[in-house]
Amino acid sequence: MQLPLICRLALASILFCSTSLVQAATKDCVFVLMHGKWGGPQSPYLKELAKQVSTVCEVELREMPWSRNRNYDETYESALNQLAGSVKGYRTKGYRLVFIGGQSFGANAAMAYQAYIGDADAIIALAPGHSPSLMYERGMTGSDLERAQKAIADRKPDALISFTDLNQGRQRDFKIRADVFWSYFNPNGLGNMTLTASQFKKSTPFMWVIGRLDPLYSSGPAYAFDRVPPNPNNAYVVVGADHATTPEEAAPQVLNWVQKVSATKP
Repeated sequence: MQLPLICRLALASILFCSTSLVQAATKDCVFVLMHGKWGGPQSPYLKELAKQVSTVCEVELREMPWSRNRNYDETYESALNQLAGSVKGYRTKGYRLVFIGGQSFGANAAMAYQAYIGDADAIIALAPGHSPSLMYERGMTGSDLERAQKAIADRKPDALISFTDLNQGRQRDFKIRADVFWSYFNPNGLGNMTLTASQFKKSTPFMWVIGRLDPLYSSGPAYAFDRVPPNPNNAYVVVGADHATTPEEAAPQVLNWVQKVSATKP
């Protein structure tokens, strides 16, 4: 006997809801995705990547202190400590894995997080950027760093430092606290990816994604990738993209890697 139409519709609705709940329940991972310098969490460069990864993990598009709205309003250490609090919250909620990743400065931060905090389950660095050591070598920040260091030594961390920032060939002037400036632009600090790569607190699956048209492409794996602790899931990926379009171009590879790491980690 065929069920009345209204019953069939109700049953279909129940089955659809049940399927949706099962699919939601399978998302036992979180992907924290950070934007680049002077960008924001709704960056168009991250849209496709976030869309694809959201099929398997919850995605947090996180605004960081280097966004176009915040203009370096807290130290690197403070930002990473806040991120650590969010990671702890995700684990409390029962998520099995937390992936930390980002584009450009966001990639820099993902690596800094694993060197400074060290509790992420995997790190994804997309078109890594922000190079305080290069800026120092070019003579862009030397005198500013001296002023910042003196202000901190004089117990005046809130003294303002005027400087010119660099982002993929573009320049922009800022005036920020001495302690904040030092935390991001110290050539031997958390912003130095060559150093943070070697300082990961544990062997962690690490994915480095670089475009062939990215200025950092010529540096090769030796720049940072080869310096992280060995891990069977480490991956060095090259895509046909520039600095801006790398996340979109690499979205399928990142999704596959996330699935692989999720399947192999206990």
